[in-house]
Amino acid sequence: MSSSSKRLLFLSLLAILLASFSPAAYTQVTTHTGNFPDGATYVMQVPANWNGTLFLYSHGYVPPGSSNPARDVGDPATGLFMLSSGFALAGSSYAHTGWALQEALLDQIAVLDIFKRDFGTPSRTIAWGHSLGGIVTAGLIQRYPDRFDAALPMCGVLSGGVATWNTALDSAFAFKTLLAPGSGLEVVHIADPVANLALAEEMLVVAQSTPQGRARLALVAALSDGPGWFEPLSPEPPASDFATREFNQFLWAQNVDFPFLFALRAELEFRAQGNPSWNTGVDYRAQLSRSIDQAEVSALYQRAGLSLEGDLRTLEEAVRISADPEALHYLESNIIFDGQINIPVLTMHTNGDGLVVVQNESAYKRVVDAAGDSAFLRQTFVHRAGHCAFTPAETITAVESLLFRLNTGVWGVLDADSLNDTASALGPGFNIFPSPTAPVILPVKPAFFDFTPRRYLRPFDALGDGCQSDPVCRTQFSLARHESEDAPVSTAIGDRRD
Repeated sequence: MSSSSKRLLFLSLLAILLASFSPAAYTQVTTHTGNFPDGATYVMQVPANWNGTLFLYSHGYVPPGSSNPARDVGDPATGLFMLSSGFALAGSSYAHTGWALQEALLDQIAVLDIFKRDFGTPSRTIAWGHSLGGIVTAGLIQRYPDRFDAALPMCGVLSGGVATWNTALDSAFAFKTLLAPGSGLEVVHIADPVANLALAEEMLVVAQSTPQGRARLALVAALSDGPGWFEPLSPEPPASDFATREFNQFLWAQNVDFPFLFALRAELEFRAQGNPSWNTGVDYRAQLSRSIDQAEVSALYQRAGLSLEGDLRTLEEAVRISADPEALHYLESNIIFDGQINIPVLTMHTNGDGLVVVQNESAYKRVVDAAGDSAFLRQTFVHRAGHCAFTPAETITAVESLLFRLNTGVWGVLDADSLNDTASALGPGFNIFPSPTAPVILPVKPAFFDFTPRRYLRPFDALGDGCQSDPVCRTQFSLARHESEDAPVSTAIGDRRD
């Protein structure tokens, strides 16, 4: 979307909000901005009727070379509601773009220190954020547990850094092996990200043009549990509509995922000083058997007259990729999870997220359960395609649910009907979503639903014992330990426990 379209969209949104708010809802807001020595900027907004609670917002991934302003809220409608309700907002830009976990964790704590200096100590501090900001949020409460009272990671990369990039490697490896062999396409140690992505996109379009290519693209998507749903305001395709679901997976690859797989990995490798991902020991046949897309893959292979067993054997026999030990250590530090939480944490995710798949939620729940802290965690789900595709009403409803737990010491009712009733009661000014085709705001009903995601296909975390019931996971974990044992390094999140 162009900058002029975004401005029209913003003005349209404000017009709806101004029409739905009464004058009594507005309050004077004091705004502080500034810079940190590392180059990060920050913004803080405190309303005149501040109730003592601060929300620290962590923003999502910013591609290298893009504008990187400080942000303290995900969207203007939610921001207006929060300030009008007496909550203070704050957040930083992070010192750099890309996989900026290392800087984000430090810069966000620095925001808290500056806020205390300028406005006093909050009575409560709540971490929240979207996407990469979701993993930052979970990382903040793990690394600095005494600084926060609750957390709301939304559409978060909650499988952790290692699992996330291993999953990306699985898809990239399968794509090159089955659809671009001998092409020169690089899946790790990417030397020229722009040219590499252009080559991948070219091969992707060629593959999509034939039944055989589409079947193989479905297999590529299945190895990361890619959803068969792309447009947020469209109905979800039926589970048996394999052709439409594959086309939507193609759209995810073309528009969202391939830039991460074949270009933006280079930024991570530069940070980590090597490749932090591996697929040695991975059984892709077993991985497909656990995928949500298994039936689609089988059907499309049959229609294309291809041997699925033959392609799985090709993947099995292909030369595998090992992680560079020091790079793996870097990604473990930035960051994997130990599941130890001692404050209320509420997560929110759409089930049709093709960038940060909803199975990230099951990965996080698994380690929290293994740590014995499940009483502190609740998870909510929205039935919609898209990454972080929430309405302001859904976000505010999640905020109110978390505050109820914080205020009362018990979780309130979090079933889908109750959450949707709460979101609907916020009115038309907040039950809105931007049109994907025009710079206008559309009315959208809240879409919370009761859902349990399947387990994450490539788990990896700080609790080695979390894998004990999963032989594949345990093998991968042991391989990573073996690769790294000659180069031990301490991390800020503590020693990993086998």
